[in-house]
Amino acid sequence: MRVLRRFDPWRSPICTCPPKYSLHPYTGCSHFCLYCYASSYIGRRYSRPKDNFIKKLERDLKLADRHLPIVLSTSSDPYPPLENELKLTRETVKVLLERGFKVIIVSKSDLMVRDIDVFRLGRVTVSITITTLDSKLSKLIEPNAPEPSRRIEAIRRLSKHGIPVSVRIDPVIYGLNDDPSELRELVDTIVDAGALHVVTSTYKVKLDNLARMSASFPDLASKWRKLYFREGERMYGYRYLKKELRMKLLTPVVKEASRLGVTYATCREGLLTKEFFDSSSCDGSHLLY
Repeated sequence: MRVLRRFDPWRSPICTCPPKYSLHPYTGCSHFCLYCYASSYIGRRYSRPKDNFIKKLERDLKLADRHLPIVLSTSSDPYPPLENELKLTRETVKVLLERGFKVIIVSKSDLMVRDIDVFRLGRVTVSITITTLDSKLSKLIEPNAPEPSRRIEAIRRLSKHGIPVSVRIDPVIYGLNDDPSELRELVDTIVDAGALHVVTSTYKVKLDNLARMSASFPDLASKWRKLYFREGERMYGYRYLKKELRMKLLTPVVKEASRLGVTYATCREGLLTKEFFDSSSCDGSHLLY
């Protein structure tokens, strides 16, 4: 069974990611974010390590193209609480860098600062997801993830040690974390901490994540159903807000990023004009070069 695979998000034509590999040392995700899309196909369970992962990875790397970066991870966090003891992701990154591969880390955890010494062995960029600076809201929608202030501090420490950082402001959720002034403040804060690139995207509905969101925010449930099912559109397995509303929600993020002089992009939104996409890559992989 292969553990290293070409990243191909269901062959979605609106995915703008450059060619790369996807790698998951763990299955499941302990963060239990309400808006998670991956739970619709991998279920909702705590992170657990894959069996014989390093041995399988070393086998796969013999046939892999070193020109392509490897992202950890696209549907599970590579730094769950269990990683603090197991150090499986740390060992994985070390193996990849020793063999000359470039690595993209995507995580909501600040635990990765532990591995700065490993990151400095090769080409690594880190992408940290921060959806809000409001710790109370973050605790509701991302119950087991580190609070935003810890993630901001991780940006500072990584940047201080020369590790290029991008931030995913994703998802922007209508009625929850979409206040324009708060989004601009979030961009200001992450750029001040050292972020070089910003990726943003709106909340995309799957039936299971909408059920969780509606149960936690019943006052918004009927509005979300109206916006997504009556006024929105279905694209590539997800329910989207109508384009005009998505543009409105994301504009504060991209305008502030532009004002501050960092690169920015939108993720799976189909918004490819310079106003919404001004970068050579959406995922921050350009920071590797």
